[in-house]
Amino acid sequence: MIKKCSRIKDFYKKNCNERLNILQQFAELNSSSVELLTSSIKNNAFVEKMSENVVSAFSLPYSIATNFLINGKDYLIPMVTEEPSVVAGASNAAKKCRSTGGFNSIADQSMMIGQVHIINISDIQKKQALIQTHKLELLEIANKKDAALVAIGGGAIDIKFKQINEDILIIYLVVDVKDAMGANAVNTMVEAIAPDLERLTGGKALIRIVSNLAIYRIARASAVWSEQELGSELIEKIILASEIAKIDIFRAVTHNKGIMNGIDAVAIATGNDFRALEAGAHGFASYEGLYKPLSNYEKDENGNLVGKIELPIAVGVIGGATKINHLAQLSLEILGVNKASDLAEIMASVGLAQNFAAINAIVSNGIQHGHMKLHCKNIAVNAGIPEDLIDLVAEKMIAKNTISFDSAREILDLIKSGKI
Repeated sequence: MIKKCSRIKDFYKKNCNERLNILQQFAELNSSSVELLTSSIKNNAFVEKMSENVVSAFSLPYSIATNFLINGKDYLIPMVTEEPSVVAGASNAAKKCRSTGGFNSIADQSMMIGQVHIINISDIQKKQALIQTHKLELLEIANKKDAALVAIGGGAIDIKFKQINEDILIIYLVVDVKDAMGANAVNTMVEAIAPDLERLTGGKALIRIVSNLAIYRIARASAVWSEQELGSELIEKIILASEIAKIDIFRAVTHNKGIMNGIDAVAIATGNDFRALEAGAHGFASYEGLYKPLSNYEKDENGNLVGKIELPIAVGVIGGATKINHLAQLSLEILGVNKASDLAEIMASVGLAQNFAAINAIVSNGIQHGHMKLHCKNIAVNAGIPEDLIDLVAEKMIAKNTISFDSAREILDLIKSGKI
């Protein structure tokens, strides 16, 4: 037996084929597995520029959500997700509120926060005042690092402070990143001003990085679902479920997860950082000290259901993966957006739609009802059912209420024998 070692010298310097050969030997992959990895990257060569040690590309379903009317404009929404019923749920929620105007959404300007944590400071109040005196100088140093951003009206615009103990001071650099997500620009700026902050405070810069809690970059969306469309009983159930999420953290987390199902799917489709969005959303949900739902539902004076959502959405339409990944570029083309704020407004609307769809399902037929057909198809595929029989096998599993590999194969045998 050959001893395996994951310590591979200069693995990152090798080309994709060389890395794949090493992986094949290490994991003892057969020829069909190697072909799968090879074929997956043939049309996705750009991924080698996006990450390290690349050997292949991983595919997820690229779908289109329909029926969206946002700020009076119709949209078809690209969404990348493997979770059953997300796209269908969002599309259905959007359809149900079209008659009342669809979604109204607005996003703040693209202000990001960079942090420098200075430690080992004596007489913090005095040093804070000294930094304030040199504020314009520090902003100028930051802005020299991104002349292109400044030229289009962006750049570092303010400095704020927070003392967290007797010798640690946090300096917040507020940066208008315009139509970029902005992490790289902000990171470069805070690293640039850190030496001067050390000189002014006599302390040491421990942390210099962007914050994903983008409290100055909030997106909001609202929609109305009519009583005629939903019925008063369903409206009451949805409102009660919303209230429960405010007092039960276990429900609140799952409530917000439903929101992010929609937002993340659009983020991936457009080449944006869904992990940053997740972190920011959940941080914002607990910003006031108690984790809370990011959306709320109540009745208006006519008995209609009004849904509202508010959360930070830091996304970009320039730079990063949005320019490397051709499908991300195509997604932005399909959406017809060229401003980060427009994309944030769309994503907030999709998040509210998906949240409504999830709550609607939970309080009526249960979440599994909508998931089941797609889930059965996945089971059928994994059970090796021929492509032309997958839909039929899935339907029969649902009818029998026996959903498993064995059930799929048994149904296939019955089909082959002519008993179905």
